Amino acid sequence: MDIGEEGKPFSAKGTNGVGCLVMQGFTGTVGSIRYYAEQLAAKGLSVEAPRLTGHGTTWQDANKVRYTDWIHDADQAYQLLAHRCDKVFVTGLSMGGTLILYLAEHHPEIAGVIPVNAPVFVTDKRAPFLAVIKHLIASTPTIASDIMEPGVVEPAYERAPTAGAYEMMKLLGVTRRDLRLIAQPLLVMRSTYDHVVPHGCGQFIMDHAVSEDKQMVVFERSAHVVTMDYDKDGVVDSAWTFIERLSH
Repeated sequence: MDIGEEGKPFSAKGTNGVGCLVMQGFTGTVGSIRYYAEQLAAKGLSVEAPRLTGHGTTWQDANKVRYTDWIHDADQAYQLLAHRCDKVFVTGLSMGGTLILYLAEHHPEIAGVIPVNAPVFVTDKRAPFLAVIKHLIASTPTIASDIMEPGVVEPAYERAPTAGAYEMMKLLGVTRRDLRLIAQPLLVMRSTYDHVVPHGCGQFIMDHAVSEDKQMVVFERSAHVVTMDYDKDGVVDSAWTFIERLSH
């Protein structure tokens, strides 16, 4: 599998003045959310799915990145959409979901927020020691392709870069701290069989965002990479129903 090919950004100009930013996750690629992005574009939306810095190449590259670089990636793609669309929605898988929550905290004009299996905290006992671990070990085995459907393989790094993971922890911290700033309509998506992100994260987001219009959808046949799993069309349909309702 050519991660470089799978990692290329996706961009589509829409027809209805509505845009949607779609963000990939940590150690994954745009390939992990490409189907989701393409299906939203097929509905007439303008879509941007940028490649995260340090991704789609080799895992070593993700050890050279600061979390602020990822925020910049997301913000730059959001601004592209904001300049050409009347309304912009934001969605993302895993850490991509954390990034769009961060954007929503800083851009109240965003029309709606759709995190998909987004972490805002972790329960891994190694996490508090990443600041030290990153100097001792460059990478650890990762849980890629957390997918229930047989034969489906996520285009992702086979190693988890420890310095990159430390940066992700910083992103989770600053995002979790300001969830109360999210007042936009909110659709939280969560998978029953997610083996990567703690199940409590979805409810934590629901509880701490101050949005009056908020709902959670649980996908009961899929694991973490729900955008490539049995429920991938359910993700698209739920997002589209939410976007269409708020676009009129």
